[in-house]
Parts: sequence; C-alpha cells; structure tokens
Amino acid sequence: MADNLSEALKKLKLTTADGSSDSVESCLDCLLKALTHNNVEASEKVQETGLLPMLPTLLAPQSPCTPKVANIIAELAKNEFMRSPCVEAGLIPPLVLLLSSSDQEVLLQTGRALGNICYDSHSLQAQLISMGVIPTLVKLLGVHSDNVGLTEMCLIAFGNLAELESSKEQFASTNIAEELVRLFQKQSEHEKREMIFEVLAPLAENDVIKLQLVDAGLVECLLDVVAHTVDGEREEEVAQLKTASDLMVLLLLGDESMQKLFEGGKGSVFQRVLSWVPSHNHQLQLAGALAIANFARNDGNCIHMVDTGIVQKLLDLLDRHVDEGNVTVQHAALSALRNLAIPVVNKAKMLSAGVSDIVLKFLPSERPPVQFKLLGTLRMLIDTQADAADQLGTNLRLVERLVEWCEAKDHAGVMGESNRLLSALIRHSKSKDVVRTVIQGGGVKHLITMATSEHMIMQNEALVALGLIAALDLVGAEKDFVGSSLVQVLHKLLSDERSAPEIKYNSMILICAVMGSEPLHKEVQALAFIEVVSKLRSHENKTVSHQASLTEQRLTAQS
Repeated sequence: MADNLSEALKKLKLTTADGSSDSVESCLDCLLKALTHNNVEASEKVQETGLLPMLPTLLAPQSPCTPKVANIIAELAKNEFMRSPCVEAGLIPPLVLLLSSSDQEVLLQTGRALGNICYDSHSLQAQLISMGVIPTLVKLLGVHSDNVGLTEMCLIAFGNLAELESSKEQFASTNIAEELVRLFQKQSEHEKREMIFEVLAPLAENDVIKLQLVDAGLVECLLDVVAHTVDGEREEEVAQLKTASDLMVLLLLGDESMQKLFEGGKGSVFQRVLSWVPSHNHQLQLAGALAIANFARNDGNCIHMVDTGIVQKLLDLLDRHVDEGNVTVQHAALSALRNLAIPVVNKAKMLSAGVSDIVLKFLPSERPPVQFKLLGTLRMLIDTQADAADQLGTNLRLVERLVEWCEAKDHAGVMGESNRLLSALIRHSKSKDVVRTVIQGGGVKHLITMATSEHMIMQNEALVALGLIAALDLVGAEKDFVGSSLVQVLHKLLSDERSAPEIKYNSMILICAVMGSEPLHKEVQALAFIEVVSKLRSHENKTVSHQASLTEQRLTAQS
C-alpha cells in the first residue's frame, strides 16, 4: 500500500506539473484509498512529497477530478497538523470559488474541505466571511434544500460562522431567517431540528436577525414545539422543549421583536407565553417568567401587565417555589416583579397585591442570584412609597438580614444592593422608628462605608440616609458614628477634588447635623474643617458655595 501511494504521489506531482490528466484519476483513487486506510500516515506522506501546492491547479471548476480532489483535501484537513499547510498551499481561494458550482457533489466535498481546514480557527473563519461565503452558502441552502448532505454541510458551516460577531451583519443582509424557518418547518427528526436550533441560537443574538426570524414565522414554530413536547418525558422531548422556550425568550431580548410580539398586550404570542407561568413544567415556568421580565422593559408594557393581573400569576408561581425551591424560577419571577415595579403608578398596586409579603418569604435564601433580585425588587417597590418603607424598615428580621448581606464580600452585587436598600428604607420613610431599627440592627457602619463607594449615586444615597439618621436620632447613632470614623470620612470627601458637587453639599449638611454631639463636635474641631469648608466658598457650583458659607458660619459660631 505504502509503495503504491508513493508511486501515485510521484505520478500526481508530475502530471500536475506537466498538465497531463490521463492518469490523474487513478492516482487520486489510490490516494483516497490510502487516506481511508490510514489517514495520519497517508497525510504525512502527502506533506513530505510537497504535493499540496500542486492541488489548486486540480481544482478547476470544469474538471472531472474536482470532487475527488476536494474530497482528498477534506480528508487531509481532518488532521490538525495538515490545516496550516493547506492554507499555505493556497487551497482556500480556489475552494471558495467552487462554492458557485452547480454540481452537488463538488459543493458537498468543497464545503467539507473548507469546514475541515477552518475548523476551530476564528481567523480562518473570519477570512472566509470576508471572502463572501455567507451569502453564497445561504443561496445554496435555498437551491439545494432537498439534498440532505448539502443541507447539513450548510448548517454546520452556519453554526461555526455564526459564533463570530463579524458574521452577523452579513447574515442579516441575506434571507437566512426565511430559509432556516422553512427548513425547520419541513423537519420532524429531533437531530435535524437540533442542528437548526444550534444555528438559530447564535444568530438570534443579533437584534436585526431577531426581527427577521419573528417576521419569518419562527415564533409559531417554537410555540408548536412547546405544545408538542410539554408533556413529553423522553430525553429528546425535554431537550426540544428547553431549546424552543429558551430561543423564544432570546427573541424577546430585542426591543423591536419584543414590542412586535407584545402587540399592545393583545398579541396571541404574548397570551400563549403567559399561559406558561402556571404550567406544571419548571422549564416553561422559567421561560414564562423570563418572557414577562423581557416584555416589562418599558413603562407602557409594565402598566398594562400590572392592570391585567400578571402580578398574581407571578406571586402564585413564587409561592409554589418557596418550598419546591427551584432557584432559576425564583430568580426569573423576582426579575419580572422588579421590572414591573419600576413605573411609579405600579408600586402601590403591587404593594396592595401583597408582593412584599411573598418576596420576604425568600429572605432565608442562601443563593446570591435570588438574594440580589429580592433586594432589587424591594428597593423598586418602596421608591417614593413612605408607608411601605416604614413597614419594611421597622422589620428587624429584614434589617438584620440586610446587615448580614452588607458583609457579603464575595458577592459585590448583593453587598451593593443591601446597602442601597438599607439607605432607601431610611430615605423614603424619613421615620424615626426605621432609623432606630437600623441603628439596633447594626446598619449604620455599613452606610458610612457606602459613603466611600466608587459609585457617586451610592455615595449620595448613603450621605442622605446618614443625614436623616443624624437629624432623627443623633444620640442613638453617636456611638456608631464615632466608632466608624464618620467625621474622618466626611473630611476626606470634602478635601477630595474629585468629589461631585452633590457629595460635597450633602457632606456639609451632615457635618452641621452632627455638631450637636459633643464627641463628634470635638472631632470636627480637631480636623480643622473650617479650612476645608472655606475653600469651597469659591466653588463653581452655587449650591455648594452657598452651603459652604452656611457651614463655615455654623463651625465658627460653635468653635
């Protein structure tokens, strides 16, 4: 076999060099046979003989040898060590040209060859994209959709190319959405549908393609898959249900595609997706809750959904999962409630529906994603709602849990949200009882730390809350203010040129508020605040300069 191969390779090299083609066919057969028998060994031989640079001349569009040559290249490129040599031998451009052929066998073998050469190489795949293979392949899929081999070849190519961001724009300029949906509608086999799904998922990350897929009727296909697999217990049915419902949620991440499917809250798709929430199937409950969270991305949609009773569906779902404890469903339902609570007109309605009571049932959760959404939901609900802030802020169990989470150093999101909710309870209630509960629960030191945050909005929220604490119960907070170096923190904020005007303003308000405490007053005097404040009298912000004058007068009077 080895001798035959060596002989065939020699002959091939000679014939490609002198242009004779009579004996090429038999040499190619011999080489294919050797590659089938022992691919690695035969590939090494090909490389040693230097045949690769001769192959482009054998890839002529009209040549009867072309399908075999492309097949040989596909076999050679199965080996990683042969891929770079194939590129260096200049095989990619003639192969790309062959994608315009009308011969189905040529197309199939060419697709295989290109796929194997560019396998796992983003730079080579990007090169193919820049050579315009995407529109060519999409056209092929449309023309040869009855050829199973070619269809699969196109799908594998799309799956690889769609992972690259640079491909999305090119895909969006073709009719890929229509072709894939048409193909999906024709398929009943699980494996084939799975292949199409694998192409759809990365493509649907692009907002333009999302809308094209919606227009092409993909949503109806997905709803159909869900309806047929919801009660299925076989592994493939469970997999199809997950993929279809996940893809549905992905389509709703685009603003235009989401709004199109919402149809003012009357859309049949919107109604069908809502029916997933009370389902007995966890995957559908999850997808339904995520879909609501995605529909709830603008005030109009949120207001409509709260007015049509969606909150109760979500509360029933959460209630079922207090004990069942599916974390992903809890997280999704809380995300939906948080989004729905953003418009001011929804807050009171949601509070009277008992949202905060159900949300508090998840306070014992040890899962950071659930903790994070729980905190965000409560913070949205109490914004501008004094009674609710008062009620929650005097709940010692909640405040103690917040203080615990303020120390969750491994979970910055949970830590940040806990601090912000602690501050919000004080800011929105302006209640002495809430302030006392926060002092009792050990929250003051965390608000002082929050005032040093790198996020200006958090610094400001902390300073306003601390100002209210000082105004409402300075005696109760005095020990914490001293113990956590509040005065030093304020000195640093006022001295730092990078501090925003709001931060300087609220820091001065707070300085004035703590002067009523003897130990804090002494600290203010010891740090020579008058010098820092007098510099701020010439601050470009008029509110800051005016407050600096007032603060200086106060400091001078009490020095």
